Amino acid sequence: MDFTGKQIIVTGGASGIGRATVLAFCKAGGSVFFGDLNADGAAETVAAASDLKGDAAFHALDVTDEAAIDAFAAAFHETHEQADIVVNVAGWDISQPFMDNTSEFIQKVVAINYLGPVYLTRAFLPKMIEGNGGKVVNTASDAGRVGSMGETVYSGAKGGVIAFTKSLAREMARYRINVNCVAPGPTDTPLFGEVPEKLQQALIRAIPMRRLATPEDIAGTILFFASPTADYITGQVLSVSGGLTMSD
Repeated sequence: MDFTGKQIIVTGGASGIGRATVLAFCKAGGSVFFGDLNADGAAETVAAASDLKGDAAFHALDVTDEAAIDAFAAAFHETHEQADIVVNVAGWDISQPFMDNTSEFIQKVVAINYLGPVYLTRAFLPKMIEGNGGKVVNTASDAGRVGSMGETVYSGAKGGVIAFTKSLAREMARYRINVNCVAPGPTDTPLFGEVPEKLQQALIRAIPMRRLATPEDIAGTILFFASPTADYITGQVLSVSGGLTMSD
């Protein structure tokens, strides 16, 4: 796939799936403007992209803050007419029983995993509509498709991302803007590293391919949805789980 000349937005680009996505687009010639709260991790991403075909630029972003999202979009639009591709990757959770969730925890999970993609996408859509084209790729989770013990609010937020994707795809089709969603299964990211070791091993044993996804596995699917190959695909959710949820 070739993304030369494409202007690409990625959230959560300082680590994990977000970093792998930034680097995959850069390898394919894309110009990536990415956001994250982790400035040190972002600097590592920029350094890793420096020798690639495309380029990566970082701007601080808190996806729970509407003003920060608007500032992020404004910074991009100062030098670019519109984004060609918007990819929502930033996410967060801690595995714990639902009855242990505090109100603050619930609000944070929903703000990062659901409202963040909603507001971020809205910030870039007007220029994409004016340009009559583009791609939006959201990152949900198989937890949002089938549920996940210890991740009840997270599952609800990711289920919301899936529904958001489908509904927005219907509204944006008239403007030639495709909206699709990647639903990763268990993936080898810093977030997964916080899951208790016993649960990690149980999940790996349940995966038919007997391994976690790598961030690059997920990034490859994101690039597929962002590419011309997927021009006639919209409103779809693709599970990348090594077969864990193939029957659901």
